[in-house]
Amino acid sequence: MLDTATGHRLHALYVVAATMSLRRGELVGLRWSDLDLDEGTLRVQQTVQRVAGQLHVQDAKTEDSEAVLPLPEVTWLTLLEHQERQQTEREALAEVWEEHDLVFPSERGTPMEPTNLSRSFARLRETAGLPGVRLHDLRHTVVSLLMELGVPPHVVQAIAGTPT
Repeated sequence: MLDTATGHRLHALYVVAATMSLRRGELVGLRWSDLDLDEGTLRVQQTVQRVAGQLHVQDAKTEDSEAVLPLPEVTWLTLLEHQERQQTEREALAEVWEEHDLVFPSERGTPMEPTNLSRSFARLRETAGLPGVRLHDLRHTVVSLLMELGVPPHVVQAIAGTPT
């Protein structure tokens, strides 16, 4: 699936989803200020959800949001590349870009509609030949993928410490 996503605007989101066990709303709510790319860590601080027909950005407000999660090397490197790509996108769309500090915003910089992410993932999984796999299912495969990538067990444990 990640190979199929190579070159896709949301490739980095799929890498984060497959390695960090984040929920859909946490992925689209992730801000650059929630990442420490010098230290290679992530903290879930907010989520984006549709409630009563309106898109809302809300504080995560859970014990898990207090946890500082180490980024596996593959995730860290992918986010560094994504940051550069997003800067280019931001500059190209300067007239319409709305800055919200989001790692995975819409194409205009605004919070991404969670259902749009689900639709994007559905197209990706079909292209990859993975019918029936949901974005949420990646949360259940994180431990296996991280171990296969050679991530140290203590790092896998810290990441998997969030409820799945």
